[in-house]
Amino acid sequence: MLKTFRAVTAAALLTVAAYAVSADHPDTYVVKRGDTLWDIAGHFLKRPWLWPEIWQANPQIRNPHLIYPGDVISLAYLDRVAVQPGPRTEAPVTGVPLAEIEPFLKNLRVVDEIDELPYVVGIEEDHDHAIGGQVVYIKGADAQPGQRWAVVRPTVRYSHLDRTQCCDLFHTDDLDYRGRRILDGANFWTDTVVPDKGSEVLGYELMQQTTGTISRGMVGGIEAATLVLDGNGREVRVGDRLIPVQAQPYDLQFFPHAPRAQFEYGRAQVLAVADELTQGGRRDVVALSVGARDGVDNGTVFSTWRVGSTAVDRVRMGERSEDTVGRAKKVRLPDEFASHVMVFRTFDKVSYGLVMDGIRPTVIGQELKHPDASY
Repeated sequence: MLKTFRAVTAAALLTVAAYAVSADHPDTYVVKRGDTLWDIAGHFLKRPWLWPEIWQANPQIRNPHLIYPGDVISLAYLDRVAVQPGPRTEAPVTGVPLAEIEPFLKNLRVVDEIDELPYVVGIEEDHDHAIGGQVVYIKGADAQPGQRWAVVRPTVRYSHLDRTQCCDLFHTDDLDYRGRRILDGANFWTDTVVPDKGSEVLGYELMQQTTGTISRGMVGGIEAATLVLDGNGREVRVGDRLIPVQAQPYDLQFFPHAPRAQFEYGRAQVLAVADELTQGGRRDVVALSVGARDGVDNGTVFSTWRVGSTAVDRVRMGERSEDTVGRAKKVRLPDEFASHVMVFRTFDKVSYGLVMDGIRPTVIGQELKHPDASY
């Protein structure tokens, strides 16, 4: 990813000929702790999301994810990029800062349905909630002793209203303890309030509370299995769902690339911003309205754009109230670039992305476009 002019020349055969490179780059660069492949490429190139193509032009670098702090990367003019190994005492440099997205990789997922998932039906001694080391009782699972389960809580429902006359609308609903929609309440994500009659459900977001081990199945006429909660995690309550524990549910390597398909305008948008924020900045996580069914996978890079306003032409229309002027008499202003977002976890209809860089906040409702889009 750290290729400069000469690496760019080599990469031209891989459709990277349009790169502009820093003219005053040093001959070498020493990889530092905290670097990411994106950041290093961004320092020397104008399109950091295309660093994989540049690495591929230099076969001596077998795996760009195995570059370590202390490695010296040659940036000599017109030379092929080479790496002089460093001490290899620290973790390798990655495409994204894993520490920033680890909670979202481990604790959040999106599923199409929740009604068929096993759920917590009771807690030991009829308590209202349980914590690590305590016992809960689950229904709806053919659970056997020794099986590992994750306790998850439905928190958000994402939906999509397909409108042909104007634009698509997306809605984010908070959920109660049964997974039913509520009007408001504490939520890991922000809300967008729009009509959703006849809309398609994009998915239900599940937040992992904790994990546990089945100690007893449904035996002797008992209609619930017994789950012993692990010693760490959040509190568990009746209505929380369960899913099997996955050994490795996510990828740790990300190769940035442009979207594989061009989306119809208004279809791909920012759905929500993490931590109840109304807007996000660099290193914030956002939910996106497209997923695997749309050809999106881990590493897909989008640019986000504030949708241009529709303004009254005051020169032609004078000082008439905006409400009295029809759409045909208004002027559509250009969209405004905000940021670049890279997808790090993909589900069927929704994906999570990390804001990699930007000049404006990333806001709910912004349009997703090709990373090289100019308008």
